[in-house]
Amino acid sequence: MDLFDKCYSYTVAEEARKAGLYPYFQPISSEQDTVVIINGRKVLMFGSNSYLGLTVHPKVKEAAKKAIDKYGTGCAGSRFLNGTLDIHEELEERLAEFVNKEDALLFSTGFQANLGGIAGLVGKGEYVILDKSDHASIVDGARLSYGTVKRFIHNDMESLEKVLSSIELEAGKLIVVDGVYSMDGDIANLPEMVKLKKRYNARLMVDDAHSFGVLGKNGRGTANHFGLEDDVDIVMGTFSKSFASLGGFLAADRAVIDYLRHFARSVIFSASITPASTAAVLAALDIMENEPELIDKLWANTERMRKGVQDMGYDTGTSCTPIIPLIVGDDEKVLRMRRMLLDEGVFVNPVVSPAVPPNKTLIRLSLMATHTFEQIDIALDKLYKVGRALDVI
Repeated sequence: MDLFDKCYSYTVAEEARKAGLYPYFQPISSEQDTVVIINGRKVLMFGSNSYLGLTVHPKVKEAAKKAIDKYGTGCAGSRFLNGTLDIHEELEERLAEFVNKEDALLFSTGFQANLGGIAGLVGKGEYVILDKSDHASIVDGARLSYGTVKRFIHNDMESLEKVLSSIELEAGKLIVVDGVYSMDGDIANLPEMVKLKKRYNARLMVDDAHSFGVLGKNGRGTANHFGLEDDVDIVMGTFSKSFASLGGFLAADRAVIDYLRHFARSVIFSASITPASTAAVLAALDIMENEPELIDKLWANTERMRKGVQDMGYDTGTSCTPIIPLIVGDDEKVLRMRRMLLDEGVFVNPVVSPAVPPNKTLIRLSLMATHTFEQIDIALDKLYKVGRALDVI
């Protein structure tokens, strides 16, 4: 059999394109703001992860431009060798302080942070324990480790305890969860996880990709939100959301971070984060620390949208964050709904199986601090029109 046979026989994407329902790799011809340009038209953006709207903030853009003028466009090597800049170390210090940890380590993407951290820490004879709704980068990091992978039912503490109790107490164990789950929009039950990790001699790592800028004081994340910063052992973050850039980081005890500097392959063998990306994060951090009203506005927008769709009859599941799923339960209907909303001038993200179970396919809305109430109300009108036309509500 030819290696490429599976490629030639794959027709699902092309069939969706021919039907006008293909939702992926949609080119945008403008900056990532509350309004974007698609195919020459202005479209309301309700599918962005820029929760604080900082990708278009003048201070963030200016910081990135100045960094290019000073450092150039790239680092031409890995952090391990020639690719460490003084602003990399400045950002690591700022991030460690932000999440109340001793040290931090930058990665070129959030995906690489999870790969390098999990695979670098979990070895043979040890265990990595995942929530079944964990992000793909967590799953892949676990697969790349030499440890045994175990999984528990989403946010189910009885299931987690069952897994933990099945492992010998002396074995090394790392529990890895999302702080905010990117599809369901719910929050990890950290208080109970902390109790269990202490009872069963485990460590706890929280992926706060969708939590920074959203939860905690000045957007410091899930552990801060629950007052458990000292009990969460490793914090992971990405810069592609509230931090308005590209890259990622891990923060932990100094000894843990120093170990990962020498054992996380995605640091040692990847080029370092660009100067512009680094400077953008530093500027975004300044804004998050000095303009908390942005987070207040994000939550006001979130509650307006959530109440609006729930009042129409949409099922938003267990969401309690600016990620609001509209559960539809049918792949084709989700794709049609996304297409009809785009035609009405509203961009949303469709999530179909196998990313979620077939009966849980959904439209994913995400709110930004920079949305206006008027934009939200326009989107609500369109969501009502399309939801009724497709018998979703």
